[in-house]
Amino acid sequence: MTGRGYSSWYGRRVRFSARKAASLYDSRGLRNYVRWKVAADPAYEAVLHELQTRNEPLVDLGCGIGLLAFFLRENGFTAPITGIDFDQRKIDVARRASRYESVEFITSDIRNPIPESRDVVMLDILHYLDPPSQQQVLTNAARSSSFVIIRQGIRDRSWRYRLTSAVDALGRAMRWMKAEHLTYPAREDIVRAFDGFTHEITPLRGRTPYNNYLFVFRKTASSGMTNE
Repeated sequence: MTGRGYSSWYGRRVRFSARKAASLYDSRGLRNYVRWKVAADPAYEAVLHELQTRNEPLVDLGCGIGLLAFFLRENGFTAPITGIDFDQRKIDVARRASRYESVEFITSDIRNPIPESRDVVMLDILHYLDPPSQQQVLTNAARSSSFVIIRQGIRDRSWRYRLTSAVDALGRAMRWMKAEHLTYPAREDIVRAFDGFTHEITPLRGRTPYNNYLFVFRKTASSGMTNE
């Protein structure tokens, strides 16, 4: 993996978590997908690592089939989790699969305001919104939360960006992703919304070729910023 050294978190425990999470789903295809996704994508371990000292309720924007919530529960995260997605099909899958207390899934527009005093995580969702909607989601998170985690593919001049964009366009065309747009933000587009936060930006690709980065924002009394 690239970045914070999350490779030390992988191995037997991650494979066990992947099997446990996969077993919750009633479709063989989804079970295979979940096992592969957890093993190949470092986002789940990265979020768990960042949340290990947090106990505030968590909002997962663009939660999809609920995989992040289930992974966190299997690895000892006990705070309430609310998953929000506007794709009713995926929310229905998450609700059928869930076996955990204080985990709920809601069908709603992620552009709606977020309740205050929640930690917020969003994995790979901003590029499915137009730029004004992206800023609305980011601004809502900055207003409501003191701790925000974002994993996002970003727009730049790299071959990784071009590949990431092509793969997501295919997913949208196949209707796996119910999305209005496919517009990747630049790094500065994300950071701009978080005035008064420190931030850390780390490449987070794992065993994938995608142009993904982890953004961690923490509200402080100072508006000073910390780059990667």
